[in-house]
Amino acid sequence: MIDFHCHLDLFSEPQSAAEAAHEAGLYVLSVTTTPKAFVKTALLAKGKKRIQTALGLHPEIAHLRKSELPLFDRLVVETRYVGEVGLDGSRDFAAHFEDQEMVFDHVLSSCAKAGGKIISIHSRNAATKVLDALERHPGFGIPIMHWFSGTPSQLRRAIDMGCWFSVGRPMLKSSKGRQLVSTIPRNRILTETDAPFTTKDEKSYQPAEVKTAVEELASLWEISPTETGNRLKDNLRTLLAA
Repeated sequence: MIDFHCHLDLFSEPQSAAEAAHEAGLYVLSVTTTPKAFVKTALLAKGKKRIQTALGLHPEIAHLRKSELPLFDRLVVETRYVGEVGLDGSRDFAAHFEDQEMVFDHVLSSCAKAGGKIISIHSRNAATKVLDALERHPGFGIPIMHWFSGTPSQLRRAIDMGCWFSVGRPMLKSSKGRQLVSTIPRNRILTETDAPFTTKDEKSYQPAEVKTAVEELASLWEISPTETGNRLKDNLRTLLAA
């Protein structure tokens, strides 16, 4: 199974969470929220080849951590993955949206200079602005839209631009989410948890979150969970070979 967006470092017991994911045999993209968190978080994956660590600067704290952009530029060459990055147009973060845009543009430019990265992107209430930014920075890499919640027209634009999507249990449980996911090409979908934000126990990682997402996706696609799992594995192989 695949968890392509998980915050291992934000569990109350990060090492235990990493061990649980490793023991479950999951392929995990461990995203971070600040460049300073990257090195320590990467240590959680030491000896665990199926756990990869992404370099991030979360839009909700972009205005507080924009001073870490030079560190981002130094670290970006050390990983194939970037995330969580992006924009958040929610009311709570509107006052700092200019800082978010500056940071996201910088991140995309840095990724392009580094030869392109696989990028897990936050776009809540800001899908159009995110897609506009992606268009401004050719060569940034491959965008994976995390928990996409935009409009059908925004989704169509993202699909036409070649975006991938990571979807989890909460998205697949809602009628809007299921409608959006049903439109996404099956060969551009991966599963995610966004744990620990979607789990009841913040101490340990729960692989059941991924299993439930696979089962919900199988129901939507009207195929078996086994077939769905195989489709997702093929998708991951395609992404990593790009």
